[in-house]
Amino acid sequence: MPGAGPGGSRWARGQGRAQDQASCLGGGGGPGPGCTREGGRLPAGPASAPSGRWGPWPGPLTLLCPPELDLAVRVLLYSAIFLLGLCGNALVIVVLAGNKRLRTITNSFLLSLALSDLMVVLFCLPFTFIPNLMQTFVFGRAVCKAVAYLMGVSVSVSTFSLVAIAIERYSAICRPLQSRVWQTRSHAYRVIAATWVLSALLMLPYPVYSTTQTLHRQPHRTECSHNWPGHHIRSLLLLITLFLVPGLVMIVAYGLISSELCRGIRFEMDLSREQNGATAELLASCDEGDGCYAQLPRPAESPMELPALSLEDSAQRGRACINSSEAKLLAKKRVIRMLLVIVVLFFGCWLPLYIVNTWRAFDPQAAHCALSGVPISFIHLLSYCSTCTNPFVYCFMNKRFRQAFASTFACCTMPCRPRQRRAPEEEEGEEATATGASFSKFSYTTVSSMAPPEH
Repeated sequence: MPGAGPGGSRWARGQGRAQDQASCLGGGGGPGPGCTREGGRLPAGPASAPSGRWGPWPGPLTLLCPPELDLAVRVLLYSAIFLLGLCGNALVIVVLAGNKRLRTITNSFLLSLALSDLMVVLFCLPFTFIPNLMQTFVFGRAVCKAVAYLMGVSVSVSTFSLVAIAIERYSAICRPLQSRVWQTRSHAYRVIAATWVLSALLMLPYPVYSTTQTLHRQPHRTECSHNWPGHHIRSLLLLITLFLVPGLVMIVAYGLISSELCRGIRFEMDLSREQNGATAELLASCDEGDGCYAQLPRPAESPMELPALSLEDSAQRGRACINSSEAKLLAKKRVIRMLLVIVVLFFGCWLPLYIVNTWRAFDPQAAHCALSGVPISFIHLLSYCSTCTNPFVYCFMNKRFRQAFASTFACCTMPCRPRQRRAPEEEEGEEATATGASFSKFSYTTVSSMAPPEH
């Protein structure tokens, strides 16, 4: 990149770091066409035209940040995201693949999501950041083509997996009876295979149009660029296919799920009030006299003592029902909050990058002038954060997964002990938040955890 040599000005050096992000993480799943332009790009989704560069104008925030501090901050952020994404997704893969109790339909999609996010971490970050630091792409033409393709595949598979999870949860929660006919693990495996095949076919143009080239003004520097014809159409297609449509599907699916769960919450609250009233009557009748016995005309040794004991047992069962109902209410509220977090994180991570890439496709000069340096670096690092947040939102927030995680690594350090059976109330409450939980629209109670028949 002109003017961005090792001895160049501060903004010129910032040009390389912005450029390295101009195309790798292309929004939401927008595979970034290319990973590396002079510094390697983040997968630059929809609008990474090879001819457009993030520079040579200094961004408004770039001039405020000393180059040494800027470099240290970037190294720290890239390293943190790399380690979190690598460890988080690797742990998810180990736990889901090694624990038979977690081999559910939803967890099959989560395993595919973790694999794709791990690919993003391994193929995007290193081949983006290293060339950016070295100010040249040193890996050769073959690596340029391979990395560009793998970046696109991994990011698009990640997005398609999120869509598949949203549809699967909608079917299980809002259409539980119909979905049990076809919602099997074998069907999930076919859907997962389809997402990988579709992504592989969709990204085939990237290795075709990706190549290395030497900069005219700096022959000692090489960039990995992508010479796409009709990049405006390509940008719009990727924007629609890999961000707008997936985002819309997630909003609709999770919105319908939340609406269904809200109706379930109202039903549970009404039921809880009725149970509270019935239990209060039982407790009041037990409180009259001496422990439910004074109101009986017969002596204590009479066989009629048994109904009194049965009345007391009924009161205890009433309390247990109330506790179970409250656990279900809390579980459903947690699910709604988690769904909201999922949608917010998806749009929070990917929307800024897609806006920038679309802007860059149609008005590159204004976009480069406004976003070079720190702003574009932050936007692309934000999109990388999705690889760190997915494992925590979809897996580590699930108590059942955390228990499997603890037992998996406990077995690595000590002999495995038989798992203790939890109380029924705890099972019911936790089932509502498990990834495979289903809420019936008829009873608004947790559906049995029995898996559907495999085909």
